[in-house]
Amino acid sequence: MSNIKADELKKLESEMAEDKSLPLRESNLVFGEGNSDSEIVFIGEAPGFHEDRLKRPFVGRGGQLLNQLISEIGWRREDVYITNIVKRRPPDNRDPLPEEIDAYKPYLKRQLEIMKPKVVVPLGRFSMNYFLPDAKMTRDNGRVFRLGETLIVPLFHPAAALRSTGVLNELRGAFKKLPNIIAGKNLVDVPESRPAPETSKKPPQAKLF
Repeated sequence: MSNIKADELKKLESEMAEDKSLPLRESNLVFGEGNSDSEIVFIGEAPGFHEDRLKRPFVGRGGQLLNQLISEIGWRREDVYITNIVKRRPPDNRDPLPEEIDAYKPYLKRQLEIMKPKVVVPLGRFSMNYFLPDAKMTRDNGRVFRLGETLIVPLFHPAAALRSTGVLNELRGAFKKLPNIIAGKNLVDVPESRPAPETSKKPPQAKLF
């Protein structure tokens, strides 16, 4: 792991911990974890009960499924980076509010600027719509969006896959594409901010921050 990147992330985490303007401060800060040099970053929406208790992202049932999917493609959890948009748990595991997402946006932006991943994988619709406001998960799960030097690959949230075998099968199928996406194989070369492959539907417009 790059000491420079790791040190910069640690400083950013400390800054967040001291930022009294951020909402949800009654819960623990769950900044993120993994390899700061990873070419891929998984981004969920917000911590849940188990994440808040352990101060680690994706450690509940959804996290266990994420670990399994990572293992199935020959990777290890410690080799990737995992975080959320909102870094503290909303009460009763409710969805994060727009103003909460807006408050944490600058920190996620800086987190990604430090790491400079090749691929960003939003998990679930809240994370996906942060990057791709017009995208629909049922249509865009596993599709590749090019955004400058970064590829955005939205996937169903593991928690949704736990509730539906069909969603789980779609998530698993899309997950298996990630090694080739990282390697630059089997990708359709598409214009910036357009999804691949092209369809007859109007493509969602992408924005990174």
